[in-house]
Amino acid sequence: MLETRDLTIRFGGHVAVDHVSCAFAPGTLTAIVGPNGAGKTTYFNLISGQLPASEGTVLLDGQDITTLAAPLRTRRGLGRAFQLTQLFPNLTVRENVRLAIQAREAGRGQGGGWGGVDLFQIWLDRQAWIDEAQAILAQVRLAGQADAHASALPHGDQRKLEVALLIALDPKVFMFDEPTAGMSVDEVPVILDLIRDLKSRRDCTILLVEHKMDVVRELADRIIVLHNGQLVADGEPAAVIASPVVQQAYLGMAAEEPA
Repeated sequence: MLETRDLTIRFGGHVAVDHVSCAFAPGTLTAIVGPNGAGKTTYFNLISGQLPASEGTVLLDGQDITTLAAPLRTRRGLGRAFQLTQLFPNLTVRENVRLAIQAREAGRGQGGGWGGVDLFQIWLDRQAWIDEAQAILAQVRLAGQADAHASALPHGDQRKLEVALLIALDPKVFMFDEPTAGMSVDEVPVILDLIRDLKSRRDCTILLVEHKMDVVRELADRIIVLHNGQLVADGEPAAVIASPVVQQAYLGMAAEEPA
């Protein structure tokens, strides 16, 4: 479903991502790990279109999307949740999700415009979006905060809302950049359950940047390791974690730390 070929970006003389080639299949969850500065988030940014590649190609369903801007990649089916939350802070929780649903339908050519003459159909579409938004909020345990402004939510609930926006977009590829960052121990299981539910669908591809190795071991079908911008390991979690190159580059101490 998703593939990068020799994907590279340079910042002056520094190569932040160095000719990374990797393919990601539907129905799989791949964890991308590595030390700070390894290029994980930069690799995400290249895939989702936040940064332009210096070299290489990004393919989605076999189509070259390397030159497409981030919004167009989203319309093609790339969904991205960021390490820092990206919300509409002055809108309600429900309206945040409704707008994501409306954007999805506009991209599919369904109910995207408000200039049509069929006002009743417009009202029906909007009501359907509101109903779907409420159902998604129930899924992420935010139904009770639907009328609150996004800016009023505590950090953990803002992370849940961002996952709700991603679910509302219904992408082919879900990209999570440290989805549990800054969350309390009690809040983390909700996010993990949501990702686990998405994985069980088997019709989407999930990429996960995550530092917590207990999370990686539990969720990942596969681990790829970046180090100094290069792909240094790729395989099943147990084999990758046990690999000498990975132990030396990143996991030697982290693997021994308590969860």
